[in-house]
Amino acid sequence: MSHKIPIGISAFLLGEPVRFDGGHKRLPFAVEQLAPYVSFEPVCPELAIGLTSPRPSLRLVKQGGTLTLCNSHHSGLDVTEKMVEFSAQKSKQLDHLCGFLVCAKSPNCGMERVKVYNETETMAEKSGTGLFTQALMNQIPWLPIEEDGRLNDPDLRENFVERIFALHDLHTLWQKGLTRGGLIAFHSRYKLLLLAHHQPEYRALGRFVAGIEQWPSLEAFAIEYRQRFMALLKHKATRRNHTNVLNHVQGYFSRQLSALQRQELTQLIDRYRQGLQPLLAPLTLLKHYLAEYPDSYLSQQRYFDPYPETLRLRYGC
Repeated sequence: MSHKIPIGISAFLLGEPVRFDGGHKRLPFAVEQLAPYVSFEPVCPELAIGLTSPRPSLRLVKQGGTLTLCNSHHSGLDVTEKMVEFSAQKSKQLDHLCGFLVCAKSPNCGMERVKVYNETETMAEKSGTGLFTQALMNQIPWLPIEEDGRLNDPDLRENFVERIFALHDLHTLWQKGLTRGGLIAFHSRYKLLLLAHHQPEYRALGRFVAGIEQWPSLEAFAIEYRQRFMALLKHKATRRNHTNVLNHVQGYFSRQLSALQRQELTQLIDRYRQGLQPLLAPLTLLKHYLAEYPDSYLSQQRYFDPYPETLRLRYGC
């Protein structure tokens, strides 16, 4: 994948001073670590509908079963209609993206647990989703979306990065021209990675791919495959599932390795299972054996390199 990955981002996460208070919330992970691999497309919904920075702060208020976007205490600013219209139109232009980074707690960009106030604005429940982000989710349900705050969790951070690289890989295949053989080969390359994320859905997706010949439209198949593929990857990979994959890979080298080497690898995988070693430890040894004893199936598996090693996402988990 030679081209940079197109990623949407809330503009102030790039350091642009477009917040309601004239400030920003620069996200170092994005602008320092991800930047070499992605092409950011910043969006500021508030500025897009004509608001300025600084500006009155906005909040979601539930009035008679309807959500409104207004400034506090009914001070006269209601931009619900403008924001809904902008969000619907803008989200239709973003299906080329491979991910979107949004800002936590924002009434426009928050992904979850956004405050929703009652009619008198005396109480609030953390039960909402920002209007722009909700439109994105509705229009592009396969799109990886993540909040800045949640990226502090190493597992969520790795999961998001895995998904944007996988979706970019699929879109690259799509742009080159869909073929049944190409889609089957794509799925084959991701088998071990999918297995690490969710075993039942992995098996279900395998059955779905096995029925590709029954689809009269390859485009329709690819659209449904993308939705299922990305939904599967949204599940966080677990230590238990990784251990199963590592043991499975170990089996490919059972004839080549000495008894001492097999024992060493088994112990290293078990130490990972117990949380005493990071995933990188058994993976490094397996990749060493793969270089020494090449296997055509294993060599093409994205599981070993789902994203650039320089992102250092498997060092501590």
